[in-house]
Amino acid sequence: MTTQLSLTVNGEQRRAPMHATIAQLVRDLELDPKKVAVERNGEIVPRSTLADVALGDGDVLEIVHFVGGGDHDDDREGGSRDDSWSVAGRTFRSRLIVGTGKYKDFEQNAAAVAASGAEIVTVAVRRVNVSDPKAPMLTDFIDPKQITYLPNTAGCFTADDAIRTLRLAREAGGWDLVKLEVLGEARTLYPDMRETLKATEVLAKEGFLPMVYCVDDPIAAKQLEEAGAVAVMPLGAPIGSGLGIQNRVTIRLIVEGAGVPVLVDAGVGTASDAAVAMELGCDGVLMNTAIAEAQDPIRMARAMKLAVEAGREAYRAGRMATRKYADPSSPLAGLI
Repeated sequence: MTTQLSLTVNGEQRRAPMHATIAQLVRDLELDPKKVAVERNGEIVPRSTLADVALGDGDVLEIVHFVGGGDHDDDREGGSRDDSWSVAGRTFRSRLIVGTGKYKDFEQNAAAVAASGAEIVTVAVRRVNVSDPKAPMLTDFIDPKQITYLPNTAGCFTADDAIRTLRLAREAGGWDLVKLEVLGEARTLYPDMRETLKATEVLAKEGFLPMVYCVDDPIAAKQLEEAGAVAVMPLGAPIGSGLGIQNRVTIRLIVEGAGVPVLVDAGVGTASDAAVAMELGCDGVLMNTAIAEAQDPIRMARAMKLAVEAGREAYRAGRMATRKYADPSSPLAGLI
């Protein structure tokens, strides 16, 4: 029996617990129920009843609030525009997600996370070192109360192994927002999409909120979304390769067809790669090796933060059209 409702909120696919009310959903989105208006399935819901109206599966909601001057905030004069993004009803400001492997130690890892501004880190689920229970742990350096941990099924080659791993992660830390990857082989680390789809369906039915690593294929991405993925994460290039985004066309098609967030996962090598992902309209970028294996990981983490922000701004600005021939910046008429 499903424990999650499927909703459309302001044009985006989201999930909510069974029996949740509209007021609960609004609070989960970090909004004040007293400062918004809600329309459900084409009907206005009186603000005084938001706490009494239960959500239904398939509901379509529009949530609006009042802004001055038609929502034209001015970033240039010290103003700020909220460009946060949400996944499974959870809202984040940073669009950069970083991994926690390959650093020389936990201290360097924590410093890189701080420099990157990331609010989510992926963490692998591994056995506890029972022979040395007092050995330093990641949680000693990166506080899960301050940074969202995203349990990851790195190293799993079957759906069953990935499902088992995430069940353990939920038991250990209570996490339901997870990153799923099921690999096909060790040489390329490409995802096995048949096993990935199988695992996605099972996890979604068990109440997990899987963000799913996948091939850069718009059909496969849509199948994962229909199976219950709360975000799709197409690879830019093989994991750890640093080759950058190899197929911009398919990434763009995935973005255009998705009803859930799209994040490039794997293959980023340097800051320009991250900027390209954002310019294509992706909601975010996940990386590990590009930072951890840089000669100066802390400086690279800062560079990645700036690149993601710049790429996002360029996407929102709307790039100029490309042309076959030159077009002068200054008019030729009136030349002396």
